[in-house]
Amino acid sequence: MLQMETDLVVKPRDVMPQGASTLPAAFYTDETYFQREMERLYARMWVCVGRTEQVEKPGRFIVRELLGESIIVTSNAAGKVNAFYNVCRHRGTKLCTEREGSFSGSIQCPYHAWTYDLDGRLIGAPHMEEVPHFAKGDFPLNRVHADLWDGHIFINLSPDPSPLRQQLAGLPEKFVPWNMQDLRLGHRIVYDVKANWKLIIQNYNECLHCPNLHPALNQLSHYLSGENEPLQATYMGGRMDLRPGVETLSMDGRCSRGFLPGLSEQDVRRVYYYAIFPNMLLSLHPDYMLVHTLWPQSAGRTINVCEWHFHPKELAELEFDPMDAVSFWDMTNRQDWHVCELSQEGIKSRAYRPGPYSNREDLLYAFDRMIVGVHGADVR
Repeated sequence: MLQMETDLVVKPRDVMPQGASTLPAAFYTDETYFQREMERLYARMWVCVGRTEQVEKPGRFIVRELLGESIIVTSNAAGKVNAFYNVCRHRGTKLCTEREGSFSGSIQCPYHAWTYDLDGRLIGAPHMEEVPHFAKGDFPLNRVHADLWDGHIFINLSPDPSPLRQQLAGLPEKFVPWNMQDLRLGHRIVYDVKANWKLIIQNYNECLHCPNLHPALNQLSHYLSGENEPLQATYMGGRMDLRPGVETLSMDGRCSRGFLPGLSEQDVRRVYYYAIFPNMLLSLHPDYMLVHTLWPQSAGRTINVCEWHFHPKELAELEFDPMDAVSFWDMTNRQDWHVCELSQEGIKSRAYRPGPYSNREDLLYAFDRMIVGVHGADVR
């Protein structure tokens, strides 16, 4: 589990330390730094890979690529979610080539037909009965740790990770009223962003740019409204408030759906934005949930899978149309990704030097200090 020194936590709107500035360019452009972050964050922490609804039927599977590894996520007959390396134990052949699909009760290698059940046990190995002392029980699929939080699937590549619950800290209790496990996918957009993953997280966690970059968003939710939590070791975030008369974040500020059941009067007037390290951006609205999962490809490129989830009762309505929320955030997302790409381009310049932070950018400065701690003595 990633640890962070407590003296790196900066309380909201404290006076910034003298000389507080952005990070040197190498943190965003150097592939050595990028690989170090992948190994020390993505390879050690729990990574969000999807939703239980994607594998809720036994044998349904999704395949995720993480740090050069291909991972199968599926469920067994009892509904338990399992994750395995996409590698046959016979001669290392890749088992699945599709990104999603269904197994017909078992997982079979396309090469020599070694076959595994949905719990990864080897149940068929042609011609191996001729081999003395061969035991099927010695050759299960190599397992990847998998766990669930309120409908979200996480995996961890560490051989002996700390529990997911420890990484999530107080978030499960905080977001109980949204009943996220009940929500279902209404729309998905995949963005290919030519920017470092950290720039996307930092952009997501501040709205000082909103009056200039997002005038439509600022008309619905004032950029200085709400409050942030101090940076935690495994997440950061806070809330913003809707302006009077605004019902939700949509193109016209109106809500064409019912509010999510269970929300308080206060929470139907708020939008929560949390970055759960290393790859999940969770936005909780009065009537829907928006989830981004970040898949860094290189120091200067990140695939961002963006999904809008709604209550199944609303999805079942004949008049259901998610596009008021989708169009609003697709417009806002593209504005954000564009400016992230501009930042990436500028940071690559020989003219770039770290710039000063304002007192309202304390959360970003704390995140930077955390990243510096991840690299430790390897920073050059």
